[in-house]
Amino acid sequence: MIPPWNLKILETPQEMEAVEDMQRLVWPGSETDIVPVHLLVTAIHNGGLAIGAYQAANGNGQVERLVGFVFGFVGLYFTPDGPRPKHCSHMLAVDPAWRDQGLGFALKRAQWQMVRHQGIDRITWTYDPLLSRNAHLNIARLGAVCNTYRREVYGQMRDGLNVGLPSDRFEVDWWVTTQRVQRRLSRRARPRLDLAHFLAAGAQICNPTQGFSQGWPLPAETQLIVAPAGGEPPALLLVEIPADFQALRSADPALALRWRLHIRAIFENLFDSGYWVTDFVFLPGREPRSFYVLSYGDSTL
Repeated sequence: MIPPWNLKILETPQEMEAVEDMQRLVWPGSETDIVPVHLLVTAIHNGGLAIGAYQAANGNGQVERLVGFVFGFVGLYFTPDGPRPKHCSHMLAVDPAWRDQGLGFALKRAQWQMVRHQGIDRITWTYDPLLSRNAHLNIARLGAVCNTYRREVYGQMRDGLNVGLPSDRFEVDWWVTTQRVQRRLSRRARPRLDLAHFLAAGAQICNPTQGFSQGWPLPAETQLIVAPAGGEPPALLLVEIPADFQALRSADPALALRWRLHIRAIFENLFDSGYWVTDFVFLPGREPRSFYVLSYGDSTL
């Protein structure tokens, strides 16, 4: 099936003006948070990368229109052998009218192909760990992993999606040459794992929700991790998050803040204890539920 978009590497100031407009559409409300044309152009002329998705022509004379983009630049990370290059993926945006069609996945896959050609083996980015849609793409579909929780990464943000909450973020690692990632990006979809698979494998839900308030899930008062008799940590854990955090945040900002502080405490503890986020499960239905899957130790990667 031919997708209804065309992907293109972006380079010119005119193309970057459309990227500016897309930022205003996806993150409305704060002009000062827009990455401007001159910075976008400078980054891509110095090893950075911007890929745009344009609405495919349909023969009726419609003007080609940007409906999504991904943008990143070259950075460094530090190892015992010295600094190494990485690609820092800064923004992924999809026109709201084009969501749930696989466009975000297609843009990230194109980014993966281009960064591999640059000889770089690691891509990192940040995202809000309470956003179920983003978690499904980043962790389940793309095969990124995470053991880094960062508080207040961007300070007090002013755009319409983030205002009023601490800008805590996961920093994920996408090891682009690994079999894990290559299998996730294969044209053959991997078998879907649901909650029952992980529970059958012995996974524990360490923060089961404690009922509902006006239809919104309440975070657990404490987290539950039960070590077996030998004292070894559980191999698999599940951490629940709201299935639609943005809707919850709009309806009950105080509860949204409770969830932010709740998962902050859980993930900082679990990451310090040697756990990695390695998968994500979404259960649809009248009361949908979302769970991160965590594995103990980096040997599981």
